[in-house]
Amino acid sequence: MVIGKGTEQGFLSEDEIRGYTHEALSRINLAGKRILLIIPDLTRQAPIPLFFKIINDIIGKQARCLHCLIALGTHQPLDEIQFCRRIGISQTDWKQSYNHIQYFNHAYDNPEELICIGSFPEEEIYRISNGLMREIVDVKINKRIMDYDVIILLSPVVPHETAGFSGGTKYFFPGIAGKYEISFFHWLGAIITNPVINGSKDNPVRTFMNKAASFLNIPRITFNMVMHNDGLCGLFIDNGEEGWSKAADLSAKVHIKYLDRPYQKVLGIAPDFYTDVWVAGKVMYKLESIVAEGGELIIYGPQVTEFSFTFKPIIERIGYHVRDYFLKQMDRFSDVPRGVLAHSSNVRGIGTYGNGVEKSRIQVTLATSISQESCQKVNLAYRDYKSLRIDDWKNREDEGILLVENAGGTLYRLN
Repeated sequence: MVIGKGTEQGFLSEDEIRGYTHEALSRINLAGKRILLIIPDLTRQAPIPLFFKIINDIIGKQARCLHCLIALGTHQPLDEIQFCRRIGISQTDWKQSYNHIQYFNHAYDNPEELICIGSFPEEEIYRISNGLMREIVDVKINKRIMDYDVIILLSPVVPHETAGFSGGTKYFFPGIAGKYEISFFHWLGAIITNPVINGSKDNPVRTFMNKAASFLNIPRITFNMVMHNDGLCGLFIDNGEEGWSKAADLSAKVHIKYLDRPYQKVLGIAPDFYTDVWVAGKVMYKLESIVAEGGELIIYGPQVTEFSFTFKPIIERIGYHVRDYFLKQMDRFSDVPRGVLAHSSNVRGIGTYGNGVEKSRIQVTLATSISQESCQKVNLAYRDYKSLRIDDWKNREDEGILLVENAGGTLYRLN
């Protein structure tokens, strides 16, 4: 049974959120239980502080413990200040009033922190991927979850370039999965391509995630949240996949914008919390489809200082290229994590590669704090962000020029 509701107009009140949360948690005996709260990092927009407060108020005293695991995937770990900001308390309050709360960063690349919970044979991977991949995949996940009686997922749902829509079982895989699994998921999505999979609810990657999650025998409750214009317009709580499905349906209505024409130049303003291209690439993922053939997409973000805080040396070595550039030379890139190949090809976008010639459908330009020399080395165009006056880009749609503020959240498509 799914608890909650969604609306395309307006937002849920705090009383409604508290009521739905209390109803969902009251269905499980949490007294004396060890509870693990899996939450997104700071790159995901969601009212985590509100939910943390409500959940802690309801079960904090009756549960044996309430701990937090940050579903980082391959993102940077949170320090104490960042963790406190994520759950909406001060460090002083954490030490004095919330000292029963512990938090852990997921470490995807530490084999000592992972456990194998199942395996997919080659033929099943071939079937799930519709013939795109054939390999044995062992499913590894953060072993810490085995120490808990109940798992609670705080799961914002938006269109996503790898999973179709984020949220749900994605917070297990790749959120707290191992290095191999994370690369596998992302590369499968990249092979399908961002324009095809982004905003598509039913796809091979989601099928794989859900099947991998079925190997877990720990009871879970998922709070599927849909944010719109800084407010919560949907909350669907359950212990399966139906709540996520309802959230994805609502997200498709409020997070996908259809346009009647493509634009020759699109300027996408990255949110302040996108601080490397690894995350700011979402500007490209959400806007690629509305850039005209031969047009230009500019990712604007002075706060973006690196290609990736985690994979910078690899990206600087391989650069950004279209999918087929890698597919036709996989032996050359056998030492590169496929998750990095996926990021590279998704940022570069649709294109072709043959006879040693690479052609991209559009030009991708960085207007960030990354230097011109660095951009050119990785096969991206450069623009000095200081030379761009945002106001000059407004209301120029008739000229084939589009400004998208707070880019990376709403998915743009052509009718």
